[in-house]
Amino acid sequence: QVQLIESGGGLVQAGGSLRLSCAASGRTSSSYTMTWFRQVPGKEREFVGGISWTGATGYADSVKGRFTISRDNAKSTLYLQMSSLKPEDTTVYYCAARVSEILTTRANDFSFWGQGTQVTVSS
Repeated sequence: QVQLIESGGGLVQAGGSLRLSCAASGRTSSSYTMTWFRQVPGKEREFVGGISWTGATGYADSVKGRFTISRDNAKSTLYLQMSSLKPEDTTVYYCAARVSEILTTRANDFSFWGQGTQVTVSS
């Protein structure tokens, strides 16, 4: 089992930056892929970006060039640096993990989820 706790959400003006963190605990010795999703109420969870144990990354087109995902395996922590934020980035962001080296954008492929952190971008 892996437990995930997100932090770093908040209110920011359009064009600003925020950094989200996701601390993992439990079975963190395994090689696993970690990913950020976001979800607007009433819609499906949307892939934002993911990173494998070895550092391979992938991003949604909507955030490419603005968001950067990284991880510190020694600290079992995932990060999402968000820049040039837009009002449409406003929603709850979730950290997810799966015991696999394969990056995937499908929420159903992930077994472990955090509780989410709210990001609000004002115009």
